[in-house]
Amino acid sequence: MGIELELHSGRHARRGSSRGTLLRGSYQHGEALARALSRLDRQGSSKLGWVDPYGDTLFNEQEAQVASAEAAALAKGCDDERQRVALLDLAELLESCAATPGSYLWFMGD
Repeated sequence: MGIELELHSGRHARRGSSRGTLLRGSYQHGEALARALSRLDRQGSSKLGWVDPYGDTLFNEQEAQVASAEAAALAKGCDDERQRVALLDLAELLESCAATPGSYLWFMGD
């Protein structure tokens, strides 16, 4: 199980390729990121708790702004180095999404 990330400048057409809107992807931390996020309460108020490890989840820039603080806090308290690096990469992508109007971050579960 893993979670890959893609930052997009806007939504793509259903039938078309998403590559035209792709700003940055993160594919190297999938399993570590899934393990780090699996510790979160899926029923709680955490934005990152909403991420579906088996499906797709989209965050717009407002959701990304809230979730970036959560990711940074998780990384700060993480003892596993691979998970910490994955969370720091996630926090960076969330910050970029929050700073880019109309963008969204796509979590692609496995």
